[in-house]
Amino acid sequence: MLNSWVVMPTCLPLVLRRCHTCASERFRANGKFRVNANHKLLDAWLLVLCTACGDTAKLSVLERAHVRSVRPEMLDRMHDNDPDLAAELLQDPVVQRRNRIALDWDNAWRLDTGGSDHLDLEVIDVSVRLAARIPVRPVRLIAEGCGLSRAEVERLIVEGKLVSAVRLSGKLSGDFTFTLKR
Repeated sequence: MLNSWVVMPTCLPLVLRRCHTCASERFRANGKFRVNANHKLLDAWLLVLCTACGDTAKLSVLERAHVRSVRPEMLDRMHDNDPDLAAELLQDPVVQRRNRIALDWDNAWRLDTGGSDHLDLEVIDVSVRLAARIPVRPVRLIAEGCGLSRAEVERLIVEGKLVSAVRLSGKLSGDFTFTLKR
């Protein structure tokens, strides 16, 4: 039987960027947008607050975009300060590159294993789905989901009792499956 685990975001990740006021490197997105129109051109920013001094920084979302090129529903979501849109835009590689930011997902996600009935089975097949592009360490996920230490998970990989089509060391930000034989 295939078990399904889901990695769910619990809040918006921290934005890693240097603060011009206090030199801190962490900002918190609160889901607020600022939209400015200059004739038929729009600029839009996602506002982020420095976690140390509270200073506001703007992450560019739209730059001199013609009004007709912006989907009306996206513009409505910006005017409504939609937190789901903020989450989508923070994960957009184009927005990340344009603003030279990275995301810190520490303490911003949780693992849902659907219960602990899989813990006593000799062999378990697990499909892990990431609800957002969250870079996670598979070894950490497996340890948390199976109630093992990370060292035990590493040992199981070396012994060939924990196998996957993807490399389990390092970080992944996509779905994967694994089989654990105890």
